[in-house]
Amino acid sequence: MIRLKKNMIKLETLSAVDYATFLQKSEIADFLFEHLGKYGDPKADIMKCLDYALDQSVHAGGFVVMAREAGQLVGVLVMNKTGMSGYIPENILVYIAVDDSHRGKGIGGKILDKAIEMANGAIALHVEADNPAKKLYERLGFTNKYLEMRLTK
Repeated sequence: MIRLKKNMIKLETLSAVDYATFLQKSEIADFLFEHLGKYGDPKADIMKCLDYALDQSVHAGGFVVMAREAGQLVGVLVMNKTGMSGYIPENILVYIAVDDSHRGKGIGGKILDKAIEMANGAIALHVEADNPAKKLYERLGFTNKYLEMRLTK
């Protein structure tokens, strides 16, 4: 457990070895869908990301870091392994969100610190220019190496 401004926040992790249940994944997906707001994705896409992160096959994987207060989720991070190295970072931070009522208490930073500790290799993330979390990522050492461009077919 960690203490953040008079609150007891418990950090938990999930990976493939934990055999996450559908209910666990649903709780995480519901939380992310609600708290990512305009930076989020449809629940079906979030579930696909969780399935990949918690997959037990050799070609997938990753992990989830959760923060709970009194048993309730107050923050979640999902990291996927890319299966690559060097020219593409080994990990991609896909989602991180903190409950609106708990923002500004250091929970996002603690979740991210734990994820950085757990990840093997480099970490990439995509962040929109107007996302206030960008300052946290920069403070932790993330840099903007490329401009991402996409062609959606």
